[in-house]
Amino acid sequence: MKGRSHPQCSVLRGDLSGSFSALYNAKAMFKKYHILVLVLVSLAVCSVIAGAGKMQSIPTGNWGGQHINMKVGAKSATIEYDCASGVIKGPLVIDGDGNFNLRGTHRMLRGGPTRADETPNDRPATYTGSIKGNTMTLKLKISDTDEETFTLEKGKEGELFRCK
Repeated sequence: MKGRSHPQCSVLRGDLSGSFSALYNAKAMFKKYHILVLVLVSLAVCSVIAGAGKMQSIPTGNWGGQHINMKVGAKSATIEYDCASGVIKGPLVIDGDGNFNLRGTHRMLRGGPTRADETPNDRPATYTGSIKGNTMTLKLKISDTDEETFTLEKGKEGELFRCK
């Protein structure tokens, strides 16, 4: 068995070059995977930042149409209808395609004076739609009613016919 020795015997003889070589290869491989993981995490973070950059807010100002007027502020919107009103609070976010899906409240009004003992009946509402240029399509959904669709234009005053 001259010239051939068992690999583990090299450690006993003091020949550590094979062990260091294996250790170096392990470190190099770890370094490659470490860099790969770092690159993948960086790409994921950039993707999230780019996606967040595409999110915008509904442009502030007045939006109006037939039977509706909406005043959009930086953090909320108030909506007036012929015989109702609504409020959307929180960020008025639209995606990169101009679509939105927002939650708020809706209050039915009635004609005549308000009674002293009358309490407001705010109901949860969902406001969905899209914005293309200066035109907004707004869909109002209240839990137990059919969806209503309105078309609004930026900078236009709504055409309301108040309850009497």
